[in-house]
Amino acid sequence: MVTYLKEKNIQSEQKGGNVRDIVMKELTNIKDDGEAAVRRLSEKFDGWNPDSFKVSNEEIYESINKVPETFKQDTKYCQEQVRMFANAQLNSLSEFEREIQPGVYLGQKLIPIENVGAYIPGGRFPIVSSVQMSTIPPKVAGVERVIACSPSRNGEGIHPGVLYALHLAGVDEIYSLGGIQAIGTMAYGIEGIKPVDFIAGPGNAFVAESKRQVFGEVGIDQIAGPSENLIIAEADADPVLIAADILGQCEHDYQAVSILITTSNELASKVQHEIREQLPTLDTAKVAEASWEENGEIILVDTREEAVQVANDYAIEHVQVQAEYSNYYLNNLKNYGSLFLGEETTVTYGDKGIGTNHILPTGKAARYTGGLWVGKFLKTVTYQKCTKEASKRIAPILSRQCRYEGMVAHAVTAELREKKFSL
Repeated sequence: MVTYLKEKNIQSEQKGGNVRDIVMKELTNIKDDGEAAVRRLSEKFDGWNPDSFKVSNEEIYESINKVPETFKQDTKYCQEQVRMFANAQLNSLSEFEREIQPGVYLGQKLIPIENVGAYIPGGRFPIVSSVQMSTIPPKVAGVERVIACSPSRNGEGIHPGVLYALHLAGVDEIYSLGGIQAIGTMAYGIEGIKPVDFIAGPGNAFVAESKRQVFGEVGIDQIAGPSENLIIAEADADPVLIAADILGQCEHDYQAVSILITTSNELASKVQHEIREQLPTLDTAKVAEASWEENGEIILVDTREEAVQVANDYAIEHVQVQAEYSNYYLNNLKNYGSLFLGEETTVTYGDKGIGTNHILPTGKAARYTGGLWVGKFLKTVTYQKCTKEASKRIAPILSRQCRYEGMVAHAVTAELREKKFSL
């Protein structure tokens, strides 16, 4: 039996209509007016209107001098982790050619996208980890040109830590642009900035809507929503760690979603107590508490099977498991963005640089897709070739298919080859 011990108080909803209209208007302006429209938006939303949006080498070197040495070393570690995992993913893919019947050869090639744009969000925190997640996989995939846009903070350009990380990742061009103007610039191009073919990276509602509206003209990774975390915990789990993990995700923003599924009523009570105890110790308590109160849920189940069923129905971005037999959940959970097994592992590790990507499906998109990975930046294309004998043999079969469909001209292309190669 499934019992909700705590339910959402408020269903957070974006007033999407207004956002859609604003984005549509401003993207049209960028298409029509180019740099002038981009400058107007940058001045309006970020108080930023430099001589050039492209970050110079001098600015990069300044940022290198501004960040602590420990930050540099930590960032190098995180980027190397992401790079190693992306390389492992790349090595799991292969090109091939097979003779599937005598004289008929079918093949697959992996071709990197040529131009990729990464959006690195600003917001309340400098999300340095988003740099490695959205720029290193395309680099590993072999993308020729990777550019990045990130908003100016306090009218002073890109945050030094973010800028250092972009430089370390080997990004080819860096622009101090945020919001609608960044997505429009990358999608359409403006004076001096060549458009890209694919845009990756999370952002606020305006960034997400901008990506939605430019999709088709360019490819996108996904439409990112508020952060989501679901924890499955059995009776012997540690309530202190669970509470900390819940609050760690709640501090993202007011719309963050945190859910606890447990087989123990006693554990549920202890977790709620721990949340109350830990909140006053956090500088981000105001956001974390509001997020938990409005969007947090605690669900009591009788069995592991029920826990799996509920979790699969939610199809959440992050799923953590604190249970004795975590492999049961590894083998049976189907709908999630990334899975964190055992109390030794926390979503924070995945968010910041253990190696897997933190750009993951939200809003139940985990039912049909996974997160960002090196394969997103590779086009899996096919080719075919036939010998004359094979072409003569398969032509009448495929010609009959065409004529059954009423596509006579298609049929003729096959029949001409049958005739030619029969001579």
